[in-house]
Amino acid sequence: MPGDVLLLSNSRPPGGAAPFAHAREILASHLGGRPVWFVPYARADHDDYVAWVSRALGQDIDLRPLHREPDPAATIADARAVFVGGGNTFRLLHDVRRLGILDGLRANPDCRYTGSSAGTNLACPTMRTTNDMPIVDPGGFDALARVPFQVNPHYLDPDPTSTHQGETREERIVEFHEMNPEPVVGLREGAWLHRTDDTLRLGGNTARLFRRDETPVELAVGDDLSWLLTPS
Repeated sequence: MPGDVLLLSNSRPPGGAAPFAHAREILASHLGGRPVWFVPYARADHDDYVAWVSRALGQDIDLRPLHREPDPAATIADARAVFVGGGNTFRLLHDVRRLGILDGLRANPDCRYTGSSAGTNLACPTMRTTNDMPIVDPGGFDALARVPFQVNPHYLDPDPTSTHQGETREERIVEFHEMNPEPVVGLREGAWLHRTDDTLRLGGNTARLFRRDETPVELAVGDDLSWLLTPS
């Protein structure tokens, strides 16, 4: 059975609370005292990013900077837990592929995985439901497939008062389904998906489920989404 997976929409909770304040309990439970290798490649300044996350999570979580390792691919291949931070998904995928970390994670399915934002995108079959600009060619869109469905972090509902004339997030996901069959979970801010063994539940906030040629469905906190773990 693959290692457990925790996928956060975001690190900064709504309302200006401290980073990860909305998810401290689930993070502590999920990581369970394991050494956690932090993957900072979604942002440019790796040292600053690790320091920021380390301060936010506190001393109860043993966070270790993967980018400081002489062979990060070998380190991650033996890791018990990994936390992939947010930022730009294209840069993240580019660097973890270039450094062999992507293959290292694939070779270590028992590693307990935590992702936030771009790190959540990396856990999907592909990165095709990211919100980010393609600032670099990632060498392909295929990702880790720690879950068999797609996630759209930071999901935004249409604002009827907005003067914006571009596509809504829902319209972009509909475009995705014109070319791809995988379900998409739109995670609103503060929401997460937690998989343990064959069980998948939504926590933190509500979400929206999109399936090809079907009406979107609202998901409530605590909903059992385990059926999504079996590809249709």
